[in-house]
Amino acid sequence: MDNINAQVIDSINQVQLATMAPQVVTTSGAGKAYQSVAQSTAIAVQDSADALRNLSTIATTAIGVAMSQLLATKDAKYVDVIAAAQQVMTQANVEFGQVGATAASVIKGYPPG
Repeated sequence: MDNINAQVIDSINQVQLATMAPQVVTTSGAGKAYQSVAQSTAIAVQDSADALRNLSTIATTAIGVAMSQLLATKDAKYVDVIAAAQQVMTQANVEFGQVGATAASVIKGYPPG
């Protein structure tokens, strides 16, 4: 240790003090926690969008098939199928909005660090 320049040792000590100070560690940890929460909420919104897209595909297909059968048979029961598929889409859109609003609320209420 005798052959190490005192300025090098002082620089190392100052860097350690600056990076390991309680306030720096707390702020850094809070920032990492915020990023984790933000990523989790983004994934929740993305999953909800995927579910909405999948339900839309299913509902659109059901409506197409029901419309085809309605035109071919004139049977009014297919009107109920169309209405049910439309209701599925309406509810899916409501739930997507709720997920987005909840995610935004979580992020707004979480301290960024």
